[in-house]
Amino acid sequence: MKIEVLGTGCAKCNKLYEATKEAIAAAGVDAELVKVEKIMDIAARGVLVTPALTVDGEVKFSGKVPKVEELVKAITG
Repeated sequence: MKIEVLGTGCAKCNKLYEATKEAIAAAGVDAELVKVEKIMDIAARGVLVTPALTVDGEVKFSGKVPKVEELVKAITG
């Protein structure tokens, strides 16, 4: 599983990255977590508002930092 946090490095983007790390641990899944910070790479994924989260290429959240519980649900299914 590949999980990407899309954002330019702002405080919310960093918060989403940390929350996603917690969610991966809580879910007990084997996942690769990647930060995508280049605007062109973010836009190429169809995301216009950051921070955003993708799971295996599918955008799950955009424009907000969800709670860890919401992230676990998005990651597990």
